[in-house]
Amino acid sequence: MPIKNLNTILIKPTSWGCNLRCDYCFYLEKEEYYPGTLPEHRMSEETLEELVKQAYERNDPPLFAWQGGEPTMMGLPFFRRALELQRHYAEGRPVQNTIQTNGILIDEEWANFLRINKFLVGLSLDGKKTIHDAHRQDASGEGSWLKVQKAARLLMRKKVDVNALATVNAESVHKPEETYRFLKALGFTFMQFIPIVETDPEDTSKATNWSVDPEDYGRFLCRIFDLWVKDIDMEQLKAKISIRYFDSLLHTYLGKTPSDCTMVPECGVYLVVEHNGDVFPCDFFVKPELKLGNIHSGNLRTMLNSKKQTNFGRMKYDMVDECRTCPWLNQCHGGCLKDRYRDPRDKGRSHFCLSTKIFLEYADTKLQKLANLYRKYY
Repeated sequence: MPIKNLNTILIKPTSWGCNLRCDYCFYLEKEEYYPGTLPEHRMSEETLEELVKQAYERNDPPLFAWQGGEPTMMGLPFFRRALELQRHYAEGRPVQNTIQTNGILIDEEWANFLRINKFLVGLSLDGKKTIHDAHRQDASGEGSWLKVQKAARLLMRKKVDVNALATVNAESVHKPEETYRFLKALGFTFMQFIPIVETDPEDTSKATNWSVDPEDYGRFLCRIFDLWVKDIDMEQLKAKISIRYFDSLLHTYLGKTPSDCTMVPECGVYLVVEHNGDVFPCDFFVKPELKLGNIHSGNLRTMLNSKKQTNFGRMKYDMVDECRTCPWLNQCHGGCLKDRYRDPRDKGRSHFCLSTKIFLEYADTKLQKLANLYRKYY
């Protein structure tokens, strides 16, 4: 079996700690595993240094992907120290960082820091105010849109490399044009649409009422696709707007590995490191029974190539029979593992199986033509 390279480390420096209380946040429930107030689950400098040191043990250093909770709650001194340690252990090798943020704490000092140090920023912004504030509120129930769109404008003005991460829920799924055009008008050239499905905590036999209906999401993708295709410069064969799902799909048509991990045959291509150094195979599966170890007593690359991680990755092959004969298997591979379990009514089939079929039956011909053009000119 080939040794897997550690390409990405997804880091949770504040664990589940966040200054928002979004309805559909799956990570807030990790308080069950890491209880206590926020200061009790902040990453220590000792853990930070051990993490960075292990990351640079080999000549193929990974991408540091800072997430939460809300990672900016660690403060700028923490991230300045992280960069100092990265540059020390890198010894001239690349230093790559990305951060996913709700934007609440982003100010000029943060924006300057992110630009100077070439962070790729993923900003959680669902669309217009009514769409965003419906589910993305703080602990007092106040919407966050005004602060987030202000952060977006600041980051763009400072020329920070910033992407829009837009979740799609039961309401916003009916507003594809409105959402796409709003994000485009704001200045985003990279968008990621993330459909929501979560188990209803009050009735665990079904998904929440704000989870996305699969048929609705299929139609949403079709409309977004049409808007995206219109924005492709066919003379230079360059998309003016990059949408991760479509970009990854094109890679599958070209026989290349997609960047979206949900489209590959096996899971387990990155590692999650919690605030205290605990290591897990995926942030959707931060569970005690799936814990791979801790960086203070183990090694990241050893854990990545461990039997436990391998077995987790192969869980993706355990798909329903319908998937094995599906004409879109190469584009889907059964979808994300977590989407098979969040709505128990799906019975092990991806919640977005119908979405994928609707969309690919609609877009296949155009995707094939685009792939052929890329082969011809590149």
